Amino acid sequence: MIDCCCVIDQDVEDTGPCLEYLLQHKLLETLCTLGKAQYPPGMSQQVLLFFFKLLSQMQKPLLQLVPVYRPVQKLIGLCALPGSCTEKEEAQFLLAVCTRVTQDPSVLRYVLQLSDRPLASGQSQHCSQASNQSSETPSSQSESLASSPVQSEHGLLWVLLQLSRSQRSKELDAAELRSWPRPSWRSESQPDHVTNFLTWFDFLDHLTREAPQVLSVQVCRCVRQLWLVETLYPQLLHTCEQDILVSTSVLCSAVRLVQSPSLLDQLLDFLLRTPSLMELLLQRCDHISDQISMVSLSLVDELLQKPHRDILDTLVLSFVQTRSYLSLPVGGQEDRQPESSDDGEDTQDLEDDPFFSDGFPDEHLAHHHHHHQQQPAAPGSAADMVNSFLCLVPVQARSAHLVQEGGYESYVHDARSLVTQCQSLSLSWDWPQTLPPPGSSGKEGDFFEGHLLRVLFERLGRVLQQPYKLNLQLTAILSRLSAFNHPLLDEYLLDPYIHLSSCSRSLFSVLVRVMGELMQRIQQVSGLSERLLDTRRHLLGLNQHTGNSSLKQ
Repeated sequence: MIDCCCVIDQDVEDTGPCLEYLLQHKLLETLCTLGKAQYPPGMSQQVLLFFFKLLSQMQKPLLQLVPVYRPVQKLIGLCALPGSCTEKEEAQFLLAVCTRVTQDPSVLRYVLQLSDRPLASGQSQHCSQASNQSSETPSSQSESLASSPVQSEHGLLWVLLQLSRSQRSKELDAAELRSWPRPSWRSESQPDHVTNFLTWFDFLDHLTREAPQVLSVQVCRCVRQLWLVETLYPQLLHTCEQDILVSTSVLCSAVRLVQSPSLLDQLLDFLLRTPSLMELLLQRCDHISDQISMVSLSLVDELLQKPHRDILDTLVLSFVQTRSYLSLPVGGQEDRQPESSDDGEDTQDLEDDPFFSDGFPDEHLAHHHHHHQQQPAAPGSAADMVNSFLCLVPVQARSAHLVQEGGYESYVHDARSLVTQCQSLSLSWDWPQTLPPPGSSGKEGDFFEGHLLRVLFERLGRVLQQPYKLNLQLTAILSRLSAFNHPLLDEYLLDPYIHLSSCSRSLFSVLVRVMGELMQRIQQVSGLSERLLDTRRHLLGLNQHTGNSSLKQ
């Protein structure tokens, strides 16, 4: 190995025999070749260390020299490969490159030089713009240099883009892709394109979490422009069902896996602020294809689990902020009793209907909600609201009391966990504690619940006609929305006593109509109790062939 001290201990004006020999005989190219081949074993670590010392300690400018910048480009392409054991040396080398560009931004164009593998036209143009900007705007030079390692041919995004484009949509299962286990960029296994793609995404996520903010922001902006806007966006607009499934599933996986705040910011900026994109994705939650509806609902579910308040603000809260779903009497005072609206009439009818009871279905419900049939909760209290929802289900359609191990304990546990998770997520969002005054400028019937709630209510209204898995995903989203502790969500989604304006609907009013349809259907089903029992046992994984409801082994 060449003695680095012999090379770097040179005056600015004096090249010296060692450096002359190194450049003339293209020894840096040879070192890169040996490092890539790991010949002898451990060579890549030594090569990275040599380049780090050469670039960081050599006073004479080097990166504009062909025998230097070409091997530097190749060495950048060898960084961050899955299974690498030289993370420390790679980081030192890349830091030395960025430091050189900081000192002399004009050399950025040499780091960004492309060779023989083709790039997408958009990426090539973006690289050129970044290079020109670095020499024309000195104030942004320190930010522009950060994009250099990821915008070259051998850069990180090039690999991400190539892997994204190499996924053959006809060979991918969308449901499997959405639940693909998170691979580690440190893993050595590369069995398929999906794992490779997600491995590189995982590396970018880690990089942008740990890197200095300037580097993190610039890398994430590149991800947004080169991958999300130029590559994924056209795929999301396709009309082919399989293309829609795969592109939405890839996006859903990215949202699920992202942990970097900077990368999440860019993902949300793409989703929430690209004109008509989120509206299109939400409309597909009610698509003629159940598969497309499922993947679109899954995307919404993943979004609602991310630690960013813009998601709820944009999708829900901005639409209900004026509280124009309320019908206010003369004088402007809120009337919580639904006396005259259609939905109020439905609720009143339910109170007199023999299929509905005025208590909880069993002792467990009464105990867990600190409420007993002999001790009714105060009207308008939280327990009273919970009771109102529970009592929507007709007595004949209930099955929890038919099975000794009915699963209610697990429901309560899951509900508590969900509420805890959502409240913890929103602690830093500085939500108001009280309701805003209802708007007075809107006209009766002007209320629009937003594209998300509209499609959720439409789907909920057809819950009796839809596949079970789709209903599970639908109710998971509504449950998550209801678990957030915001006064507007508490009122609009959870308060059954609000007086709705004309043409407005709420979660409770939609459920009222669903239960009305259910009441009509159950009268036409023979052996209803036994069928309910069999179905509940099946869903709970209980043995249907024994009388003691023992769990399947």
